[in-house]
Amino acid sequence: MSDVKIWSEEFGAETDAPILLVMGSMSQGVLWPDEFVGRLVAGGRRVIRYDHRDTGRSDTVDFAADPYTWNDIKDDVYRVLDAHGLASAHLVCHSAGGLLGQFVAVERPERARTLTVIGSSPLGGGEGQVIMRALMGEPQPEGSLPEPTPEFVAFYRALLAAAPPADRRARIDGMIAEQRLLHGTGLPFDEDAARRLQERIHDRARDLSAVANHRLAAAAKPDFEPVGVLHRVEAPTLVVEGSHEPAKPGHGALIAERIPGARLLIVPGMGHTLPPETHEELATAILAHTAG
Repeated sequence: MSDVKIWSEEFGAETDAPILLVMGSMSQGVLWPDEFVGRLVAGGRRVIRYDHRDTGRSDTVDFAADPYTWNDIKDDVYRVLDAHGLASAHLVCHSAGGLLGQFVAVERPERARTLTVIGSSPLGGGEGQVIMRALMGEPQPEGSLPEPTPEFVAFYRALLAAAPPADRRARIDGMIAEQRLLHGTGLPFDEDAARRLQERIHDRARDLSAVANHRLAAAAKPDFEPVGVLHRVEAPTLVVEGSHEPAKPGHGALIAERIPGARLLIVPGMGHTLPPETHEELATAILAHTAG
């Protein structure tokens, strides 16, 4: 569906080198923290962030009437670049956004000046199947990616079995609990800041339940990810993983092994979110990586 309207915003001067921020599955663009974005802009970058379809202020889709796949979500990356008049940009991607960034770098190398993936998994590694098998208590085949932590598995098993939250407060409380889990145990968790963030995410969504369409999109084409292609990535690549990553522990090193010349950065204390304590180190690394 090429007529889906995607919300985006940009910061900085149009003459500065562009960075496109690509967030993960079911996630709004404002999960790229304002302070982190500000550090990139202060470093001389034009920064763009956007809401995926079915998140935030972007269009929501009647999936039964107009189904789509993760190929369409990947193609939205090109649509955002085109809408901002960019033939290429530095791609900075988080979680499943990192899969999109890797795919773009393979499929359309001329559009990726550099690639930065944070808290992600290697393209074609079957991350979704690994998580699903872990949640179902099924054994992992030999050679599978490392499983998420036991705390991650227990949380999402309980979440899948729980009744839907009854009201706004309960929904936001659940969102905070999920953020606490993904934050990991390496740094203090600021619950007041988490509540402000999740209230913002809740209240700016056209339809909070529409994010479930991303799961349907994955099921509609489970072989979305090409296999054995990361050696074709030409963009200089920075891979970032938190030392306390709960969802994809050790996956960053596998990406760095498979992309020629990629550099791996382990951020002490970081889990699967982008807390304030990490902003300076992340922004400094990304500004250096995109300087050329």
